Amino acid sequence: MSSQQVVAPWPADLSSYCFEVPYSEQSILFESASGVRLVDATGKRYLDGLSGVFVTCFGYDCEPIVTAVTKQVQTMAFNPPLHGTNKSAIELSRRLVDLAPEGITAAKLVNGGSEAVEAAIRLARLHHASRGNQGKLKVLSHYHGYHGATFGSLSVTGRPDVTRFGPGLPGVVHVWPPDCLESFFGVPHEDSGALAAAMIERTIEAEGPDSVAALVLEPVIHLRGMAVPPADYLPKVREVCDRHDVTLIFDEIVTGFGRTGAPFAAQTFGVTPDLICAGKGISGGYAPLAAVLIGEHIAGTLGEPGGPVSFAPSHTYAANPVASAAGLAAVELFESSNALDSVARLSERTASGLRALLAGRGELRAAGLLFGVTVRPHSGPDPEAGSKVAAACLRRGLIVRGQDDWIVLAPPYVAEDADIDEILSILGEALDEVCGGAA
Repeated sequence: MSSQQVVAPWPADLSSYCFEVPYSEQSILFESASGVRLVDATGKRYLDGLSGVFVTCFGYDCEPIVTAVTKQVQTMAFNPPLHGTNKSAIELSRRLVDLAPEGITAAKLVNGGSEAVEAAIRLARLHHASRGNQGKLKVLSHYHGYHGATFGSLSVTGRPDVTRFGPGLPGVVHVWPPDCLESFFGVPHEDSGALAAAMIERTIEAEGPDSVAALVLEPVIHLRGMAVPPADYLPKVREVCDRHDVTLIFDEIVTGFGRTGAPFAAQTFGVTPDLICAGKGISGGYAPLAAVLIGEHIAGTLGEPGGPVSFAPSHTYAANPVASAAGLAAVELFESSNALDSVARLSERTASGLRALLAGRGELRAAGLLFGVTVRPHSGPDPEAGSKVAAACLRRGLIVRGQDDWIVLAPPYVAEDADIDEILSILGEALDEVCGGAA
């Protein structure tokens, strides 16, 4: 396999286009896609080991979703959102509630993960205010968690690289997750969950329980290289939130819709939060779509018991008929294709292959079809090892994500065994290049 990067024939003038990430020689001009592969403007093919960015779980030419979106566009591409809704949105909400843990009874459809997180925070504050607790406004979140790119979601994102935008929203307090206690302070894994949960409780007490509205967290922390929590952490967090009447919000934008081996990580870890933010794979990548899944006790403040609920203000394209049709088709395919069986089978094959491949060159973290590897070159720690491995993969035609000293993979649910084997083969070459040969 060639490790040379082929520069795409970019238009002569790029000055009017603002790239999502800084433009570089590695930037790709994509032109087409099919199955689990993309093609750039030079004709080079790429195997997508990241499902776009945890999104294209059913691949790039999923006929049932394409058909549903096409039919909806031809029938009604938009409805006046101030005057009503559409059947696809109503049915999609019902199907999402059916997939969710028991106790979740309503779904608010939005356009993306950032909107979902901000809507959940507003819901938490509204819930407390409706019960006479107007002072419960503060929001706790993890250091090194990531929750979105809008101002409110950036404010609860506990990463130093977002401070370039200036101070975030007031009332946000960050707490240490178990993985950071292990990495930064040497706390053993078996002790880090209980200690991190205890530190959350101490923080709530120090801030004043009457001032804390919510705790928002990722069950698996993506930007820590898929940090999977100790088994006791989330149950203890649930207990702490219950003791202090704090709304527990799971940001499942990455982990939801089957990624961890269950419909939601809440079910994988056996802990039901008050609110779940879901997105990414929820539409299979065929339309911008996300949702807030709402616990019954919170939904009860939004309408009459057993009747329709409402939550405003909203966004112009929220519950858009085209996006809703894509989501409904994706949910139907998720169920009819037994996607969770595919996740289990592919997860076992990928995890087994990764363990054999690493051979002392990294530490594997896995939850379903989410994989994180902390990269450890034979020459010693390298804070850019993950970025280097990801770049080496890209030159060879494999898309993964790499940052700092970690890489993450998330193969599509429709990947074949041969695709997984190719992912492992290319990753092995990249590890050889960056870390040296396997021990």
